[in-house]
Amino acid sequence: MDAVLELDGVTHRYGATVALDTVDLRVMPGECVALLGPNGAGKTTLTSLVTGLLSPRSGRIVVAGGDPARAATRARLGVVQQRVGWPRTLTVAEVVHGAAVRAGASRLHVEPALAEVGLAELRRRRAAKLSGGQQQRLQLAMALVASPTLLVLDEPTTGLDAATRRDFWTTLATRRDRGSGVLLATHQLDEAAAVADRVVVLAHGRVVAVDTPNGLTSRLADRIVSARTCLDVANLTNLPGVLDLDATDGRLRASTTQPERLVRHLLDHDPSLGDLRVEAVGLEHAVLHLTEGAQTPDGTTPVDRARPRPTTEVHA
Repeated sequence: MDAVLELDGVTHRYGATVALDTVDLRVMPGECVALLGPNGAGKTTLTSLVTGLLSPRSGRIVVAGGDPARAATRARLGVVQQRVGWPRTLTVAEVVHGAAVRAGASRLHVEPALAEVGLAELRRRRAAKLSGGQQQRLQLAMALVASPTLLVLDEPTTGLDAATRRDFWTTLATRRDRGSGVLLATHQLDEAAAVADRVVVLAHGRVVAVDTPNGLTSRLADRIVSARTCLDVANLTNLPGVLDLDATDGRLRASTTQPERLVRHLLDHDPSLGDLRVEAVGLEHAVLHLTEGAQTPDGTTPVDRARPRPTTEVHA
């Protein structure tokens, strides 16, 4: 089975600043790959390269078997961004029809796409008058109208309520079942853990980890121990395995590689101990652990941190 997205040794610079450094990446049909990392990691640069907005300085990018710089290849892409500027005069149906025309798809696909994202009843409303959640669904309809081979999602659910987010991912799950691959760039780590098959962690333009969400968290031996205690928690820092701890209003929260030893100490020394919990670390903790020690390729400030995220103007 051929990948719907391939990056081989992709490097991109802004002047002397290295934004991506020899990045390799694959997305298979029906697979969701999440890009995670702090601001400045290179996520926006990578998605811009994949969608043909930028060209790499070196390396190879293949989208759906073609060059993303070519219009015919981009027609096989569906893109959902965090922010889009909407034309004031066009209706919902007209905006999606324009997306279909640009992708070479039949106008007969417009109504099914609107129905798929729950906007059929708003087809005559001005796109600029939609709520934030409705505008995200409109972007999704534009992305789906041409039955894309690859969907590129850049912070697609930021600001959405829980119900709208759930509906968004339910729609995407149906398209994945039909074979569409998904590349998701996000800061929503809980969401990535729930929907992604694999996670690619970027730091300063370099790939520092590729694994399943569970695989990433299992790389860390530590657990989170929390409890209400009357003990002087400052003394707990000397216990073997304790990495860091915080105590506020009698509530202890500690990260440790030896949770059994810490729990035994708490039980032995605090008869009033209460609300004791031991939790596995989450994806956020794993990503922070992987990226905190990463170094920039050339010692410069990561460019994405200073570069504003573009707003795309939608045209008919």
